Amino acid sequence: QVQLVESGGGVVQSGGSLRLSCVSSENIFFLNTMGWYRKAPGKERELVAEINVGGKITYADSAQGRFIISRDGAKKTLYLEMNSLNPEDTAVYYCHGNILSRHYWGQGTQVTVSS
Repeated sequence: QVQLVESGGGVVQSGGSLRLSCVSSENIFFLNTMGWYRKAPGKERELVAEINVGGKITYADSAQGRFIISRDGAKKTLYLEMNSLNPEDTAVYYCHGNILSRHYWGQGTQVTVSS
């Protein structure tokens, strides 16, 4: 069982930045893919960014150019640097990881962007 714990959410003004962290209970390179998803009120959960064990990164169109996903194996931590935030980025952000067909989720961290 892999446990993922997010932190770093909060309230920020439009145009501001936040960095989310996700600490894994296991070596992050045991996970095939790690990533960030978000769910806004009234919307479906959506992928924000993900990175696979080989280092390939995928960004949602909404995140491209503004967000940066990275990882630190020694700290067993996944990061999401979010810049130029706008109110449409307001959501609960979830850390996700998978080992083959087993999926693991963090508890989520709220990000609120005020206009």
